[in-house]
Amino acid sequence: FKVYVLYSKSYNKIYIGYTADLEARFISHNEKAKKGYTTKYRPWTIAFFESFESKSLALQREKQLKSSRGRDFVWNKIKELGPYPSIDGRQFSVIRLTATKKKTTKKLVVFFI
Repeated sequence: FKVYVLYSKSYNKIYIGYTADLEARFISHNEKAKKGYTTKYRPWTIAFFESFESKSLALQREKQLKSSRGRDFVWNKIKELGPYPSIDGRQFSVIRLTATKKKTTKKLVVFFI
């Protein structure tokens, strides 16, 4: 399961959620959904995500990130990682955090948008 943070540069908004299928969920937020919070602030990019071994751990982390302290962490992470770097003019999101029950590791995954 993934806990993810979306960032809307156009509106300077964040969205925090969890999913078992990050790619499908990302497409839903940006294209398929017809109502809800994320439809108002498109386009979104994935600022970062964390991976968990179970749904319960993912839900626990999502709840933490949605707290006041968690949102501070998210905004600091967005500033640190910079959600809109580019290679040859193509923007992408860099995902560097992966967490499991036993350890947290750093990872580099690139999503071109």
